[in-house]
Amino acid sequence: MRMEQLPLIREPQLLDKSLNYLVEDEDEYSFGTSSSFNNAGSLFTTTNSSRGLGQFPAASRDGDPGRIMPLSNLKMYTFSELRSATRNFKPDMMLGIGGFGAVYRGWVDSKTLAPSRQGTGMLVAVKKLNPESTQGFEEWQSEVIFLGQLSHPNLVRLLGYCWEDRELLLVYEFMSKGSLENHLFGRGAAIEPLSWDVRLKVALGAARGLAFLHAADKHVIYRDFKASNILLDGGYNAKISDFGLAKLGPSGGDSHVTTRVMGTVGYAAPEYVATGHLYVKSDVYGFGVVVLEMMTGLRAVDTRRPAGRHHLVDWMKPKLSCKKKVKAIVDARLQEQCSVVALQQLARLTFRCLEREHNKRPSMKEVVIALEAIAALE
Repeated sequence: MRMEQLPLIREPQLLDKSLNYLVEDEDEYSFGTSSSFNNAGSLFTTTNSSRGLGQFPAASRDGDPGRIMPLSNLKMYTFSELRSATRNFKPDMMLGIGGFGAVYRGWVDSKTLAPSRQGTGMLVAVKKLNPESTQGFEEWQSEVIFLGQLSHPNLVRLLGYCWEDRELLLVYEFMSKGSLENHLFGRGAAIEPLSWDVRLKVALGAARGLAFLHAADKHVIYRDFKASNILLDGGYNAKISDFGLAKLGPSGGDSHVTTRVMGTVGYAAPEYVATGHLYVKSDVYGFGVVVLEMMTGLRAVDTRRPAGRHHLVDWMKPKLSCKKKVKAIVDARLQEQCSVVALQQLARLTFRCLEREHNKRPSMKEVVIALEAIAALE
């Protein structure tokens, strides 16, 4: 069952191709100015598109710490090229459907990224806007600007984009294992339950991705952290995808950004839902919800459960602080895979991430350190 979306999702704004980007409300941060395209959908000429992003310090202890890149790394595709890469968007090439639109499998040359014959070159994922979607130009442009500049092992790689007439498309690296949501809640013989070790690996990878986003002088607040937005490659390495709702964090001495409430019921932090005040640690709450899903094997929201158990956090959070109850809430498919000590530490960390007051939650850097220690126990 797909999660219900929170209200106030903006309608698509597919108007002039020369505009100020993301000037939504007077109290919201304007990401850049004078973004312009040519008629073929060419590269952004935004003068302030990376304003305040700063240099990202190492947020990962093993491998690429992440960096900011120029948007010129992205390939500009024509609609005809992507239609060719996906075999005219054939139904049997479809990988899935999300809030933005359908995602298709495609083939491109591994060096030039130009469309290639099916079965040759490199597999990619092509996301195509559904004209009837509640998402549209702003989400597409946010995705291009953020993923077009931010590079980290735990962020999905954006390869290129297309804007031609009213066609908006994005081209990503192909993630062969699909979404974390599908592995936790999918059905069918092809879906294997994730082991405890893999779940820890996924949690740590996703935490490193969020820590990287939060590490800049100008924090990037992801805003829609959930299991369906965590993709897995062939080695079950987690990568955060879908930056359509991402925001730059507060500036000056401000502690938060005031913005419209957008996201997914069950994952959004309580202070954000109640006030529209978005903090960096609002992401930490969403992370806690996802870890709770991984621990229990249960969805964040499921109205098919008995009354009082519809919202996973309300039902399970009290049990996280009780050592004797923790083992009873663990996904039965994990059997005896996890040690009691590691499980208790993960439960304690999850409880802290789910604190109702944002300033009581740990930073994502602290979460990464705690998860590394838990993984070491195993």
